[in-house]
Amino acid sequence: MCFDHVDFDAHEHVAIAHDDVSGLKAIIAVHDTRLGPALGGTRFWRYAETEAAIGDALRLSRGMTYKNAVVGLNWGGGKAVIVGDPKHDKSPALWRAYGAALNRLGGLFVTGEDVGMTVADVDAVRRHSSYIVGSSSGAAASGDPSPFTAEGVFLGLVATVKAAHGVADLTGIRVGVLGLGSVGWKLCEKLDRAGARLIVADIDADKAQRAADAFGADVATPDALIGCEMEVFSPCALGGTLDERAVENLKAFAVAGAANNQLATPNIDQALAQRGILYAPDYVVNAGGVVNVAAEAEGDYDADTVMISVRRIPETLTAIFNRAKATGRPTSEVADAIARERLEAAQQAA
Repeated sequence: MCFDHVDFDAHEHVAIAHDDVSGLKAIIAVHDTRLGPALGGTRFWRYAETEAAIGDALRLSRGMTYKNAVVGLNWGGGKAVIVGDPKHDKSPALWRAYGAALNRLGGLFVTGEDVGMTVADVDAVRRHSSYIVGSSSGAAASGDPSPFTAEGVFLGLVATVKAAHGVADLTGIRVGVLGLGSVGWKLCEKLDRAGARLIVADIDADKAQRAADAFGADVATPDALIGCEMEVFSPCALGGTLDERAVENLKAFAVAGAANNQLATPNIDQALAQRGILYAPDYVVNAGGVVNVAAEAEGDYDADTVMISVRRIPETLTAIFNRAKATGRPTSEVADAIARERLEAAQQAA
């Protein structure tokens, strides 16, 4: 089922969790554990077909390997997806079944909140498994990771503007934000306070209108946003936004956003570079959330210490930008290379 999948990348472990009583249908993908047990969120989403769910789990788990490696965490990469409607299919029985599925892996995979999941959901699963983090209570509870993710995305966006534009001032800079979930909304708050001009889009038109009222933002449809005049495009919804057509239509000098797997295919980084558009690798920009839950997983959680680590994201990005400029390679290729260097060093030291 997985070995011939286009997104299979020497994953160490792929598990299917199914429970007839609760309706649980989950895929847990562990990509690489050279740095430690796999750490990554659980996504609850309405996948049209099983193939799409498998592909998402494989892609996202690989991204977690590289994210955790490049930001210096001693955790491997993994991801889980639950197939279903997050508004209607959650139940105590489903969380019990999912907790049992995590327990069967015996700590190989530690998970947390992702798209379609909430802190309350994490708390519900935690009643049945200790292999989930981001809970609201307990000695080392880290809670909602979105403020840390949003802070990292904001600081990463500022660093990207500085690298591409020469100044770190966002006053008057037009930023197109696609997706107004927890992170996207908090990012808009930060951008608005920094003086940026916003154009927003979301599949929920009412949410987009609320952003217009709150931030004086212009509103576009999700399909139209990519072609709007802007300086920075910030994808904060689901992945795959940047394909060849999108790059051709993109009117921005930089891309920096919270979404995972923003590049539809690997060659898109080169297409962006050829157009002179600076791409901030998504798994670096959005690493604040995993930095936060990693601290909880390690049992020594302190929000101030976590925020210090999150605020190093611009340093990591700047090193990537400098190396890309010096070598003439796309930024995502450079980020991947840095992650692989750390993984290989860990393997040699073992």
